[in-house]
This record gives sequence, C-alpha cells and structure tokens, in this order.
Amino acid sequence: MAARDQLTERQERWFASVRAGLERETGRSLAEWVAIARTCPESGHRARLKWFKTAHGLLQNRASYVLSEAFPPAMGWSEPDALREALWTDPASRAVYEAVRAAAEALPEVVAGQRKAYSAWSRKVQFAAVRPVRGGGAMLGLALAPDADPRLQAPKNESWSERLRSRLALASPGEADASVAALLEAAWAVS
Repeated sequence: MAARDQLTERQERWFASVRAGLERETGRSLAEWVAIARTCPESGHRARLKWFKTAHGLLQNRASYVLSEAFPPAMGWSEPDALREALWTDPASRAVYEAVRAAAEALPEVVAGQRKAYSAWSRKVQFAAVRPVRGGGAMLGLALAPDADPRLQAPKNESWSERLRSRLALASPGEADASVAALLEAAWAVS
C-alpha cells in the first residue's frame, strides 16, 4: 500500500485545534497575530519564539504556528518532494533512506511526513524517522524502547518526535534488512 504524503488525521485535528483556540483564547485573530509577528525585532525562529513568550505571552505551539504563517519557509510541509530532495543529496545516504522507506511504506495506513532535517512515518502517531548521517548512511529513529533490540541505542540530540525512544545507525542499504523491517513493524504496531 502506498503511503499518503501529508499529515495524519490526528495531526490535522491538532493544527485545527491550534487555529480554533488562538482567537477564542487570546482575543486576537490569526491575521492580527501575523501582523504582530511581522513587527518582531528578531530574525531567528528561536529568538522570535522567545520574543512572543516574553512580549505577548504566546507559547511555543501557537507562536510557531503564527510564525509559520507570518514567515513561510522557502520549503515547507506542503512541498514534501522539494524537502526530500534537498535533504537526501548524498547518494550513499539516499540509498539507505530508500531501503528504509520501502520497508516503512510497505505497512498499511502509513503517512509519510517530510521535514527539513528528517523523513518520518506515522500511522496515528509517528513511529519512525530517518535522517542522513555525515559521510553516508542514515540514523533511524523508532518508537521502541532501546531494550527492544540489542542494536538499538537511546537517542542523543535528535530533532524528531520524543515518541522515538531509540535509534539505529545504518551504514548501507543492506543493513535495512528483514530485521529492520521487523523493528519498523513493531514500532508501527504501537502507533
């Protein structure tokens, strides 16, 4: 079954709730918040988030949503193919990604999600993600405890979902074998 390349139903509902709650709970519309965002003296995303919290009391999720509307990224979630091509430029890393992708997307009800720094797969929630590793290969994150397999490690400074509690370095596409497909399926089953 081919994966959908978009948000899960749960993610779509979450974004809708952020939008709906913004005006109801702050008294300002999205358009008003966007106008405020464009007055921010900061230029970096994290600095803008801090400014929103300090100056206006708007916290992480809502501030991030407003900032994405005020300052749309050059490539965003609506352009998964462009994000994927920009991320997977190294042929060795791309080969590992393609092997992981084939295994993940062979599972039913999978939604492929592309981010700037990694590629992810969800069912109802994210169960796996993979990012390129400098020098070739990839790092696979899974929604499994590190003790689920002796090859798994606890994540260190990963930018993907906190649900992904373990990681596995893959140096070549051959390492994304049947045992990795079984790990992906186990992570999928809990998502």
